[in-house]
Amino acid sequence: LLGQILDHWFESEPLKATLATDAVIGAMASPHTPGSGYVLLHHVMGELEGRRGAWGYVAGGMGALSQAIAQAATARGAHIFAEKAVCHVLLGRDGEAQGVALQDGTEVRSKLVLSNASPQITFLELIPQEKLPKDFVQRIRQVDTCSPVTKINVAVDRLPSFLAAPNARDGQPLPHHQCSIHLNCEGTQLLHQAFTEAAHGHPSSRPMIELCIPSVLDPGLAPPGCHVVSLFTQYTPSMLAGGRSWDEQARNAYADTVFDCIEDYAPGFKASVIGRDILTPPDLERIFGLPGGNIFHGGMSLDQLYFARPAPSYSGYRSPIPGLYLCGSGAHPGGGVMGAAGRNAAQVAIKDFRHL
Repeated sequence: LLGQILDHWFESEPLKATLATDAVIGAMASPHTPGSGYVLLHHVMGELEGRRGAWGYVAGGMGALSQAIAQAATARGAHIFAEKAVCHVLLGRDGEAQGVALQDGTEVRSKLVLSNASPQITFLELIPQEKLPKDFVQRIRQVDTCSPVTKINVAVDRLPSFLAAPNARDGQPLPHHQCSIHLNCEGTQLLHQAFTEAAHGHPSSRPMIELCIPSVLDPGLAPPGCHVVSLFTQYTPSMLAGGRSWDEQARNAYADTVFDCIEDYAPGFKASVIGRDILTPPDLERIFGLPGGNIFHGGMSLDQLYFARPAPSYSGYRSPIPGLYLCGSGAHPGGGVMGAAGRNAAQVAIKDFRHL
């Protein structure tokens, strides 16, 4: 229970609440939810350039990280086909993976197939159900993919000026503009209240907001004087109360709530906005293939971690289909921009490949 851990080590409520955001990030959970302490550990256990628990921006945007991996692969002889949707995994007579079929009819033959898609897409959409054990299929169907996240990308024509630390007269970025700025996090009770509203089908009236301005460190992301602001917000239920879906009106109403909150901390923010892109949980699922909009391909609760991720007996990257491996966030050790699941899966695949 995260609340107890924070109470043991800290006295300041704003500090405790700010740390608590990393315990509920991407999770439909409150700081008072059992198991939330692990999610915090998961987000601070790594290191960046020798600094433990540090995070960083990717120069050129997150896509640049994918491009760097792609360039490293092609330098070693890999062939990459982007914008080619996979229709299903090709299976041999004995049920083993033999490649993939693309939606345009092309068949790509291989001895091994590694899937970076979610367990739900991999096993429920790309493999015939009769080829999988019934208990395995049931387990994958039962994975909790509930997501509270709405991501809002914003273009602004000037740097936000916060009441707590106003901008200098020249408008140049200050140290806090280079950090992750947490709003509506003055107390853990605020986070719990925001969660409770979403648990009842209502978007939080005072959402938890993590605000980043990557263009401060990477000016090439925006024209001179302008900036891009990334808002990671929660809590928003996938389905609204009464079975209502996220139509344009609901999306804009929630975004307006978020912007009103930011305006309270940084007057003039709303007037600086020249464009916004609102991605609710259903949008995140539709656009990026995230089940339920869950950024981790499945909740990071204790019953879905370690030997149980994605299913008991299949946490070692192999699957019930010989030659098919799971290498994405739905595999151990879970989500996050760290590549651990992919590296571990590659080691297992290489070991198996030597015996083929």
